[in-house]
Amino acid sequence: MISTGQSFYKDLLDHMSDGVYFVDRDRKILYWNEGAFRLSGYTSHELLGRSCHDNILCHVDYEGKGLCLNGCPLSKTIQDGEAREAHLLLRNKQGRRVPIMVRVRPLRDADGTITGAVEIFSDDSAHTEVRRKAEAMKRLAFLDHLTEIPNRRFLKMSLDTALVEYKVHSDAFGLVVFDLDKFKTINDTFGHECGDRALQLVAKTAVGSLRSTDVVGRWGGDEFLALIRNVDHKILTVLVERCVSMMASIALPGPDGAVVPLSISAGATLAHPGDTAEELIRAADALMYKSKKNGGNRATTEDGPVKKSCGSTLVSINVG
Repeated sequence: MISTGQSFYKDLLDHMSDGVYFVDRDRKILYWNEGAFRLSGYTSHELLGRSCHDNILCHVDYEGKGLCLNGCPLSKTIQDGEAREAHLLLRNKQGRRVPIMVRVRPLRDADGTITGAVEIFSDDSAHTEVRRKAEAMKRLAFLDHLTEIPNRRFLKMSLDTALVEYKVHSDAFGLVVFDLDKFKTINDTFGHECGDRALQLVAKTAVGSLRSTDVVGRWGGDEFLALIRNVDHKILTVLVERCVSMMASIALPGPDGAVVPLSISAGATLAHPGDTAEELIRAADALMYKSKKNGGNRATTEDGPVKKSCGSTLVSINVG
């Protein structure tokens, strides 16, 4: 005959792969099973009689917020009697963060009074991996795989947002279009692998040359866009000139010890009332080709906030 005494239930719980522990109303740990030991590294002898608000397991959510002292699911369940589930991280005895799924239920006596709570927690690595892959896919949807900067899709969204903010709040911004001078020659002479490295270096240099609030992305091929917020004509000119200058100061090691000089041609324009994204890109693109026509390694900007359809004066900046 099978015993249904306390030792039977303890053996049953100890053979579970999940961690299980009970706490009283003061969150003092009354029971700690073998599954909890396997997942945390802490034995029942180390934890029985201690309180979970001693922050032993250092539970945090995926935003990094500590829960043992504020926001503990066990504490909330003891207070309101509601069951809870959450995806959290605990710190095991070796100091490593372990992803766990927790399920919390209230413990009640015969008359229904809440006497404590039970937490069942299990390894949540599979869910964490799914979450990681989902976040990676989300990032990839907006990142260019070669340069690891924003892609065309993200740039379109950012430009549309900037135009709305400009229309509603008059938040001034500028757009820069630039591409790599003699990119076809680099590919034909040194190979496409060298061309890819050149694009990566241009992307990295552009990001470092502009401000952290600016958005630099790859539009396609060797063409890049930069969205420059909170600028007037003078600041826009200084920033695009600095970007071109920084490009001219770098060189890419090529095959057989050859040095591949890099430079860009850029066009920069401010947004004007009534502009569409297509009009703004087209205007900056035309200014970039003005730079190319004048020999490259330079930027061409509008001279002042003049509506493009009324005719713009162009300023050519030679930086080398």
